[in-house]
Amino acid sequence: MISDEVGELDRTLEWLIGPALDRLAAQLAEITDLVAPEAAVLVGATRHAVHDVVRRKVNRVLVLELNAARITGQLKAPDPAGRWAEFIGIASSPSFWEGLSQHYPTLVARLETVVDNRCAAALTLARRFASDRTALTEFVGNPLGELRAVEFGAGDSHRGGHTVTMLRCAGGDVVYKPRPMQVDAQLARLLAALDTKIRVPRALVMDSYGWAEHVEHRYCANDEELTAFYRHLGHWLAVMRLVSGTDLHAENIIACGPVPVVVDCESVFTPRPPHPPTGAGDATDVVAEQLNGTVLRTGLLPGRGAGLGWRGVDGSAMGGLPDQQPDIGLPELVGAGTDEAHIAVVPQQLRPTLNLPSPQPQLAKHWGQVVAGFDEMALQINAFEGLDSLLAGFADCVVRVVVRDSEAYTELARMLWHPAGLHDQDAAVRKAQSLLARHSMNTRGPAESAVHAAEVAELLTGDIPVFTTTPAEGWLHTPAGTVCGPRQDQVALSLERWRTADLDLERRVTHAALVSAYLNQGAEPDLHRMSTPDLNTSDLDGRRRSLAADLVREVVAEAVRGDDGTATWFAPILDRSGWQTTPLTPDLYGGTLGVAVLLAGYQREVLAGRADPVPGVDEVLDGTLRTARLTQRWWAEQATHTKRRPDPTGGYIGLGSQIWCWLTLDRLGHPAVDDAVFLAEQMPAAIDASEGPDLVVGTAGAIVPLLMLASRTGSPEWTSLALQVGVQLADTALYPAKGQVCWGVPNWPAGIGGFAHGSTGIGWALARLTLATGDPRFAPLVSAAFAYEETWYDTDRAGWRDPREPSSLVAAWCHGAVGVGLAAADLQARSPEGGYASLLERAAAAASRDGFGWTHTLCHGDAGTWELLAAAGHDRTSLDARLIGSLETHGTTTGLAREVYSPSLMSGSGGVAYQLLRMHPECDLPSALLLGDLGAPLERGPRPKGVPLSSSLPGGTDKSGPAEAVVHRSDATNPIGHSPGNLGAPLNDLSAPLEKGPRPKGVPLISSLPGSTDKSGPAEAVVHRPSSPNPVAHDPVAHNVGSRAPVPDSAGPGRP
Repeated sequence: MISDEVGELDRTLEWLIGPALDRLAAQLAEITDLVAPEAAVLVGATRHAVHDVVRRKVNRVLVLELNAARITGQLKAPDPAGRWAEFIGIASSPSFWEGLSQHYPTLVARLETVVDNRCAAALTLARRFASDRTALTEFVGNPLGELRAVEFGAGDSHRGGHTVTMLRCAGGDVVYKPRPMQVDAQLARLLAALDTKIRVPRALVMDSYGWAEHVEHRYCANDEELTAFYRHLGHWLAVMRLVSGTDLHAENIIACGPVPVVVDCESVFTPRPPHPPTGAGDATDVVAEQLNGTVLRTGLLPGRGAGLGWRGVDGSAMGGLPDQQPDIGLPELVGAGTDEAHIAVVPQQLRPTLNLPSPQPQLAKHWGQVVAGFDEMALQINAFEGLDSLLAGFADCVVRVVVRDSEAYTELARMLWHPAGLHDQDAAVRKAQSLLARHSMNTRGPAESAVHAAEVAELLTGDIPVFTTTPAEGWLHTPAGTVCGPRQDQVALSLERWRTADLDLERRVTHAALVSAYLNQGAEPDLHRMSTPDLNTSDLDGRRRSLAADLVREVVAEAVRGDDGTATWFAPILDRSGWQTTPLTPDLYGGTLGVAVLLAGYQREVLAGRADPVPGVDEVLDGTLRTARLTQRWWAEQATHTKRRPDPTGGYIGLGSQIWCWLTLDRLGHPAVDDAVFLAEQMPAAIDASEGPDLVVGTAGAIVPLLMLASRTGSPEWTSLALQVGVQLADTALYPAKGQVCWGVPNWPAGIGGFAHGSTGIGWALARLTLATGDPRFAPLVSAAFAYEETWYDTDRAGWRDPREPSSLVAAWCHGAVGVGLAAADLQARSPEGGYASLLERAAAAASRDGFGWTHTLCHGDAGTWELLAAAGHDRTSLDARLIGSLETHGTTTGLAREVYSPSLMSGSGGVAYQLLRMHPECDLPSALLLGDLGAPLERGPRPKGVPLSSSLPGGTDKSGPAEAVVHRSDATNPIGHSPGNLGAPLNDLSAPLEKGPRPKGVPLISSLPGSTDKSGPAEAVVHRPSSPNPVAHDPVAHNVGSRAPVPDSAGPGRP
């Protein structure tokens, strides 16, 4: 939307804002020590801020009314631009807004409150500035001079429209903070006593508010400053662990050369409620509570957001790296200037933040400095005499407690300001309070209904609720004016927690968190290639057994056991939000079920005499299976009374992966078919809410597990479901050129090659579907998918280009030669006439050259390369010796977080142990990389009616597919972007669908809210204002036709 059009839209609000600004100007004129030009600056800044706030709240109403006026013929101009101008004229009249009271009874009153609050807050700021001018001159160190600019809104508004504000004066800049600032001054005293260069801005503490020094961002000048910067971040980690600091996200730190300055330190000594029960058993609860007390809680360390709007985003103070953030979907007015204007989600990159010390930070290179800085400051703190008395100075400071994530409040506010919420405010308020109650159960937040009502009341007038405490009290002061929670001395408690802290655990989670800074493990900078040891072919089997036993012994030793017999681990794992340091989830890729497959396989090989006994394997396997079952049953039970996003369908993360693991465990002697069926029954809803087509997380990953289940149970319903997935993949395919097909996936909406997320993996799954069912519909897609894969092959360099860095070649399972080659090997074995032998040969050559030496993992390391080359017929003795020798020389290397133990099957040492078992020539453990035995046909289960029998996959080139260029779906949807059908999205899983249209990079496409009947794609019915005669409009709260979720401010997951 260009600036002229913004101005035109603002004209519709001038009737409301203009008089309030006139009153403000008159009040400012009465302030002594504020000259007329300064008053004009304040009025102008207030005008800009108020217009921005109000516009964002009424945009959907205006667009809805524009649409209604257009389709009912109220606009008479002959062209779209003329009708836009005509509507702007109508909407600029107070009578237009008065007329809206029929549809939105409380709209005008609420807008008046927002405007009046903002103007009153501006007046308060002006009076304080004028009265403090002399003190500010001393604070800055020279006369301030005339006020030249004011920038409101550096953060959310609280308590009547007050915001952090920048004031730019002739003699210097100052920051106004409308909150008590004693805590800032006390933290500065603590840092000075600890003799560290890290700092907070100098503060001028006043009564209930204060002023802070403005900190200018500056990049580090050289490597020496960069080293110091990251060491100082380690200092901050230790200090914040000491003072129980939280909420230190990217916007709360500014890089000032070698010094990271914390510019907002109001959340220290905050109460830490126990982690709510996970439902996964005691072991998971123990790990969750352990992590809840570590430096992960500070917000400094990298981590990926899981909530709607921030899914996959790393908003941490140390992270947020360029090119490592997903695109986010931001609501924008599209088509402004015409009567077809509508609000759509537009993919965008996050704005750069000021926490970064260089334009392209090399976080991995300097991470050791962070850990060293933590250790250095921890020693300083422990050696400091008089720590108790120094910290006692915080006892009566007012501190803020963040009890709910900002995105939770943002989504609730968007719901309350949605046209449906404005139409029936009472219903929207009840829904909001109900959601807060459920959120409180999940997060141990305040449970009192009066508190929830007070929170909603603040959201109704445009503010974000604030909870506070003093460390001496520890209980929460709520927006309702009440207190809640236990009274407990947080200073004494924080000291006790510091003195009993497991610093080894703190270091471990710090190392683990590094992975979360990157979208893709295995493609990080500074990942150095390991040297290749001389081949030693002596006693290969003995050395293999010894390495496998050592790795499994470590799996057992690292397990956390619960009193209820459960077992789990924590490690960096991949979920649909990206890389997270968390208790393992029940998936194949990095979760408990993958570890269970390893342990069950080890049991099997010990019984066969091909592996050495390891004490504790049986007990840990039983505990792991118990944990996985409890987790899955808990999630399913939650779904019966809470509207939550279904699990993904993927073959490595999601229901497909879990079905495969249970069937594999059943094959290995642990009866589990019922577990697989239980999960498969959840698959239809998951398919409807698919997060993309790929193999790892998306719908293609469901095909092979469902076919396995059909074969095992003899039930045709699972084959039918797999065919349904195939049809969905066919319907969503893109045709970039004649004879080629690909699929848009997160990060690559125009298509990508490769096995994990791209055309090869999806084509392979469709080939398996064709071979198992005989259904010929998918064969052309298979050949076209492999034809598309050829476009990623660099003939000059004889390898596959890395989609993450196209100038480089990649030879891994997830991307590049290994995955492409394994798909070719499997299909060549199943269908020799398919013509995959040449592709296998090229992939094996590329993997042999480029696939060794980066890590040892299955996903992107030597263990995966070993499997491809073995399948391609390379000399096994040399292959085995190469992998075994590298493990002996370098130890098991799992990637960027190599200092952190991970038992994961695909990205950790568990997969290395699994491949060592499979290395024995008589081992029959299935391939995790191919979800089964290479080339082995599934038993034919009952075929659904109407499906022809075909014994092989047709070869040849697709001649039937369309030759058109890729055509993205239209954005011509609901003009306001969403409707009231999603008012019930729970805050523990704010997962309602994003609006359709081109997907942002890194953002999964969710076609409809779970349980919704919206299947109509891009051309849903226009949603009219709530009381219009549109026959599909119905009740504005329950109505779900053409619905859209409240649009987030950002979102997106990472991928392996």
